[in-house]
Amino acid sequence: MKKKYHVKKGDKVVVNSGDWKNEEATVVVILPKKDRVVLEFSNLTPEKRSNIGRKTVKKSKINPQGGMIDRSVSVHVSNVTPIATEAKAE
Repeated sequence: MKKKYHVKKGDKVVVNSGDWKNEEATVVVILPKKDRVVLEFSNLTPEKRSNIGRKTVKKSKINPQGGMIDRSVSVHVSNVTPIATEAKAE
C-alpha cells in the first residue's frame, strides 16, 4: 500500500518546527520508509547555511578531487506545511 502525504515533490513548504523553523524550502525528495522529506532551502542567511553541515567524500570517478560536499536537510513530513498557492482557474 502506498502512503499519501500532504506534500509532493516540487512543492514550496514552510518548516513548522525544529532547527529550520519558519524557513521556506522546496521538497526535493520524499522518503516514505522514514516519513521524511528532503528539502532545498532558498533564502538562508550565511549563519544558517553553515549549520546545514558538510560531509567528507573520498576520491572517486564522480568526484575526482574528493573533499567536502554539502549535505541535504531532511525533516519529518509532519513538520512541513505547504505554502498556499494562487487558486487555479477552473
